[in-house]
Amino acid sequence: MRIGEIAALVGVTPRAVRHYHQSGLLPEPARRANGYREYGVRDAVLLARIRRLTELGPGLDEVRGVLADDEGRGLVEVLEELADDLARQEAVIRERRERLAPLLAEARAGLLPAEGPVSAELAALLAGLGELPESPMAAKDREILALLDVVVPEEERARLLGLIGGTAEHAHEVYPALDALAGAGPDDPRVAEAARLLAACLPDELGVDIPPAGAGDGSSSLADTFFADLAPAQSAAVRPAVRLVRERGERNR
Repeated sequence: MRIGEIAALVGVTPRAVRHYHQSGLLPEPARRANGYREYGVRDAVLLARIRRLTELGPGLDEVRGVLADDEGRGLVEVLEELADDLARQEAVIRERRERLAPLLAEARAGLLPAEGPVSAELAALLAGLGELPESPMAAKDREILALLDVVVPEEERARLLGLIGGTAEHAHEVYPALDALAGAGPDDPRVAEAARLLAACLPDELGVDIPPAGAGDGSSSLADTFFADLAPAQSAAVRPAVRLVRERGERNR
């Protein structure tokens, strides 16, 4: 048989047969005078066994060990390990499906935020904001919140998002003030008013949690990156507001 014929007989591709040759699973057969490989029944039997083993999921190295038994690992041991691995995968898939089910239900009901999937805490926070007018700062805030939802440790996430959620009632006042600073200079008189509004709505506990920006050690914190993404006047308003809240929080600790 030629390579295409043995591959069709066993139900694999010629490319797979060549790969098994290169991997040392299937010995190279004798070749005809014209250079073509000539496969026999023994080759087909071995190829069929390789196919059955690989379909069960073990890697090629494990299949090679079963076929050669050069490491003392028999078929029973390999299959037992494979069964254990499949059981672990089933547990992971089951847990993922359990997490996916409520998200899918929310998405179908039109309740999943555009940033989803997100944690239940962030979903509740975003829902608490209600319908906001078109606001670039609100959109930027939602992006940052979606990032924090991933990078903040789970045990801290609920507390931090709970603190941020307490500011939702001020959103309709703060966002327009910050949006109005786009294109303005840092010395614009509206900067101080925007900073005052922002500082008034941020809880002191939140200020303690915000890492200092511009530590001077050459590193770049999330706060640095956030400020750099703002217009100069917006950054000039947010920085002193955060600094004031941090100072208040430190005094109240």
